[in-house]
Amino acid sequence: MDAVTSPLSSAKRIVIKIGSALLVDADTGQPARAWLAALADDVAEARKGGAQVAIVSSGAIALGRRVLGLQKSARLDEKQAAAAAGQARLMRAYEEAFERHAIPVAQALLTPDDTERRRRWLNARATLETLLELGAVPIINENDTVATAEIRYGDNDRLAARVAQMISADALVLLSDIDGLYERDPRIDPSATFIAEVREITPAIEAMAGGVNESAGVGSGGMRTKIEAAKIATRAGCAVAITKGAGLNPLQRLRDGANATWFLASASPAAAYKAWIAGSLAPQGALIIDNGAANALRAGKSLLPAGVVDVRGAFEKGDAVRILDATGAELARGLARYDAGDAAQIKGLKSAEIEATLGYSSGPALVHADDMVST
Repeated sequence: MDAVTSPLSSAKRIVIKIGSALLVDADTGQPARAWLAALADDVAEARKGGAQVAIVSSGAIALGRRVLGLQKSARLDEKQAAAAAGQARLMRAYEEAFERHAIPVAQALLTPDDTERRRRWLNARATLETLLELGAVPIINENDTVATAEIRYGDNDRLAARVAQMISADALVLLSDIDGLYERDPRIDPSATFIAEVREITPAIEAMAGGVNESAGVGSGGMRTKIEAAKIATRAGCAVAITKGAGLNPLQRLRDGANATWFLASASPAAAYKAWIAGSLAPQGALIIDNGAANALRAGKSLLPAGVVDVRGAFEKGDAVRILDATGAELARGLARYDAGDAAQIKGLKSAEIEATLGYSSGPALVHADDMVST
């Protein structure tokens, strides 16, 4: 796929996943500052073209191990201690790389609950969206310091896919130690055929990943986890690239047509998100609205408390709700930004009165237009 037709050329929101092997010098245990500086140049260039960029970054444990004198085969509690010690060093390295471009970076630590449970998903999404709108580059990592073996991702490929899904990214770039997907492991069979484009992840495609594991000594995961990540992201309307991360300016090289396997999405992120709301979530309650609110919804507006006349059901923030007119006809479905109890307290009120009534505000809308689909 050439640079002209690459999904990266038109992407307005990009997630980049970076593994420990790229970020940490294996000999010194220090951040790979030259590589990071070149990556910051790539991100700055993408932002000049109008794209927003988020980074899902490994590296904290690898950096912290050297500080604390721990071996790679450390116990879980030692790995968590290493993550705590290394996270500050990791963020400092990112700050130094991006300060030449006057681009702020912001740390965001997530657990599976933050991307799987809708209430926390909405909160995390709102935070990341705000950071992007304010011009920051979120640096996202799994919260290894508190995660347990039973409730963790274990690799950042799938975390990156969940982040891409969460923020409706157009492109996810998985930087690897290999330049893409091959029919067979090219390190075993140099004649293996390279797969430049995947339009559907079939069992045959998944089988190609069976024996291709990353060889880096400080990373986790492999080609199989990247295929799993691609399945998650493409279902959310996000194209995914697997490409080689070694060498300076990996994002610019990808823009210029470097070898990569692109997994293509069949729908846009917005369309995939709306389809998920409409068809994959069971409504937990309903909001009855007046004629004025009904007209606003038909015009593509958010549902404000002022237009709500009744609240039914026992839903939590982030749950799907039906939106009905006065006759009981369903107009839309969406994700509630307040739970049923709070929604009942603010129904009929102006948005400016929410905080005074509840003691907090999750925004002016009960259901935002971005989280709503007409039915």
